Amino acid sequence: MDRSSNKLTAVVVSLAVGAIIGGGIGYAGASDMNKNKDTTAMTSSSPSMSGMSEDGVTVGGAKMVATKDIVDNAAAASNVKTVVSLVKMAGLVDTLKSPGPFTVFGPNDGAFGKIDADTLASLQKSENVGTLKTILTYHVIPGTYTSADLRVMAAKGESLTSVQGAKVTPMVENNKLMLMDAKGNKIGIETADIISSNGVTHVVDSVMMPQ
Repeated sequence: MDRSSNKLTAVVVSLAVGAIIGGGIGYAGASDMNKNKDTTAMTSSSPSMSGMSEDGVTVGGAKMVATKDIVDNAAAASNVKTVVSLVKMAGLVDTLKSPGPFTVFGPNDGAFGKIDADTLASLQKSENVGTLKTILTYHVIPGTYTSADLRVMAAKGESLTSVQGAKVTPMVENNKLMLMDAKGNKIGIETADIISSNGVTHVVDSVMMPQ
C-alpha cells in the first residue's frame, strides 16, 4: 500500500460513530452474537449501567442525556464536530439512530489534527464513501461496554472484536483505562461512559488502526 492509501486509512478508521451493527447489552450474561472470537458475552442487565442518571457526563460543553441517541448527543458536543460532519457525509445518521445497541470509540477533533489536511479533504470525496463505510466499523463494537466492563476485560486479558473484524484490547496503565489497537498503538480515553438510548460512546484522543 502506498503512503497516500495508508494516510487515508488512518483517517477513515477514526470515524467510529458511523456504526452499522448492533448487539447485546452489558458484560455479564450470554448473547450468541458476542460469543465469537475473544469478546465476552453480554446481556440486557449490565450492573455498571444501573443507577446511571438521566443527565450524564459533559462532553464539549454539553450535558449528555441518556434518553437521546448517539447521534443527537454527539451533535450537541463541540469537540466532535469533525466526526459528526463525516457521519452525515457517509449517510450513516439513520443507522446510528436505530436501536443498536452500539459501543463507539469516537475520536475527538484533536485526533483529526494529527492527520494532514489534504488526506482529510480527500476522504470527503464521493469516490471514498465505500472505503469510509467499510473502515468505520473498526471503532464500533456490537453491544454496550461501559468503562467498568472494559476494566474487567483488561484484568482478564480479553479483547473486543469490532464490527470490522479486527480486535480492540482494553488495558490499564497506572490505573488509567486505555485501548490498544491492532497495530499495538495505545489510545487514551478522554471521556468515558457517554450513555445514550442506543448504546455508549467513549471519546478517544487518537485514531485507531485495524492493521
